[in-house]
Amino acid sequence: MTRLRASRYGGQVQGVFVALAVVLFATTASAQRATYSGFLEGRGFFFPQEAPNDATRRVGDALFRNELVLRPADWFQFAAGLDLRANSHDQVEDEWRLDYEDRGVLRPRAAVRRLAASVSTGGVTLDVGKQFIRWGRADVIYPTDRFAPRDYLNVVDSELLPVIAARASIRFGSETFEAIWSPQLTPSRLPLLDQRWAAVPPEAVGLALLDGGSVIPGGSQFGARWRHTGSRLETALSVFEGYNHHPDIDARLRPGEPAVEILRVHPTIRMYGGDIAIPGAWFTLKAEGAYVTSPPGTSDEYLLYVVEIERQVGEWLLDVGYAGERVLESRVPRVFAPDRSLARSIIGRAAYTLDPTRTVVFEGAARQDGDGFYGKLEYSQALSQHWRLTLTGVGLAGDPDDFLGQYRRNSHASVALRYSF
Repeated sequence: MTRLRASRYGGQVQGVFVALAVVLFATTASAQRATYSGFLEGRGFFFPQEAPNDATRRVGDALFRNELVLRPADWFQFAAGLDLRANSHDQVEDEWRLDYEDRGVLRPRAAVRRLAASVSTGGVTLDVGKQFIRWGRADVIYPTDRFAPRDYLNVVDSELLPVIAARASIRFGSETFEAIWSPQLTPSRLPLLDQRWAAVPPEAVGLALLDGGSVIPGGSQFGARWRHTGSRLETALSVFEGYNHHPDIDARLRPGEPAVEILRVHPTIRMYGGDIAIPGAWFTLKAEGAYVTSPPGTSDEYLLYVVEIERQVGEWLLDVGYAGERVLESRVPRVFAPDRSLARSIIGRAAYTLDPTRTVVFEGAARQDGDGFYGKLEYSQALSQHWRLTLTGVGLAGDPDDFLGQYRRNSHASVALRYSF
């Protein structure tokens, strides 16, 4: 186990630069087999209320993202992507360095978003490098997504993080077998302690919150999945052996000081999961569940599941369901796990296509006991071939002791303008 405060490395960065240089050279040599895309986006967040630990009510964010995909042969692909960021609320690192691991507390100013090679032939595919791996089939909550950490600096506007891994899959007709090995854990990025999404509990108001760092295991992770794809039934079974990218939280009072030290601990876990989708004439029934245990007995043992009904009606795509959890063994007093924290809730999502350039999306979650509510309404419109405007409103309410209710002062609106190329 490693007490991690910041990630520093040398040879990996040089290797990244070399790989990107190779891609750029190959692109110029074989332009007909290369594609290039990306965007530049500016976004503003506006909060009507101050939070107890954060008086800032306006936050600006800027993101430049681009990606090169090179196909020198039909059986081989190489992809490289880069992110450049800026932020007005100290959510991005000050220093200029090229980050490859995504293990920092802050978002890196410059980061390799993707750097992966893919070989595919005769139903066999091998992907090696920094990539995105999704197993979840459900909406809003994904119980089986164990290789899918997220950036939670804004909890309700989280973004998927890539992981370093090797993934091999073999397809026989409607059956696909997949195996994944990852040399290290990529943890989810948690809210900053001095900002509103940290949601300071009432008993800690008035005390200084100190970042004690993260305890991140040094070993590798493994996963395997079988998937069946058919016209009447789609299903999958999966197993995972590794570490939880959502941490257990160890909060300790500093002796003789009015301060609490927060330590993030990523425990060893094992997961057995599955999902199923049954298309019907009127709707599609979807379900996903995972049994998560801790072999060393240091973290919680629980069952997390989602059951949903999805229906397409004209230009509407409707989805409603229930997320549940059963804790079999409670071993830690505090965890940061939005997937578990949204359990015991009715969840829903609706998307409406007004025309080819305009869409409206609503998603929400409401506690079955009424203690918490989350709703998000988003309107997006293409202004031209390259420009898109997105307006978003988020509402949060509930009891201060509830996961959703603790963010009741964080209702907000945002405006995003994106130029794509």
